[in-house]
Amino acid sequence: MKIRHPTWLRLVGWCGTRLVRCLSATLRFDYELLGPAETDPRLGGTQRYIYALWHEHFLIPIVRFQDAPLTVLVSRHRDGELLGHLFASTDMQLVRGSSRRGGVSAVLALLEAARAGRHLALTPDGPRGPRRHVQPGIVYLAARTGWPIVPIGVGFQKAWRMRSWDCFAVPRPFSRVRCLVGHPLHLPPHLPRERFPHYAELLRRHLNHLCAQAQLWAKQGVLPWTLPQPSPLKKTLCPADRRIPMTAAASTWC
Repeated sequence: MKIRHPTWLRLVGWCGTRLVRCLSATLRFDYELLGPAETDPRLGGTQRYIYALWHEHFLIPIVRFQDAPLTVLVSRHRDGELLGHLFASTDMQLVRGSSRRGGVSAVLALLEAARAGRHLALTPDGPRGPRRHVQPGIVYLAARTGWPIVPIGVGFQKAWRMRSWDCFAVPRPFSRVRCLVGHPLHLPPHLPRERFPHYAELLRRHLNHLCAQAQLWAKQGVLPWTLPQPSPLKKTLCPADRRIPMTAAASTWC
């Protein structure tokens, strides 16, 4: 049954917010910065970033980074309405809109937040997918603001998966949740629109790589690059290579 009445939506959002906070309190959460310390979303500084993570992983970071100076884009659909109640209990600012509904006003609101000096956070495959497919909006924002994109990967030791387009993840109580904050990714200045798909694909690869690393961390309980490596790799790879084996993990895209 789909909930449509505003009163029921508010009630479900209120109850859901408290359930999520209770669930989050049981989790063994940890995160690691792969780039400079200033990419920590909780810290201030002169540089601002656009944070990107997949829609399916949105739930727990809302609570764990609740004091970060972030402006977050969520959809005008019912799921956005429910998440709005959770955001209202944090220090984050909310912008409602998507590529299908309220897109122009949402972009203008995000640009206004950028001018006010707040970090931005988006789910590049939201609000309706396809799953783990980067829409061009985040590339446009990065090109327009000149801000680097910081990809975030999330992994779960154990999680329930919803029967939704994104297989939305809900971690099981008392399990490990791990988050990897990647290197900032810089777009070339004055990027033409015909190059947007190229950088959207690079962002997709970064996000999937970080999610795979975070999942391995959550499952095994240790950082992936601290696991024992076969001796040939130890002789031929430096620690940075073992840590981020993808060529695309450099801080500047090519």
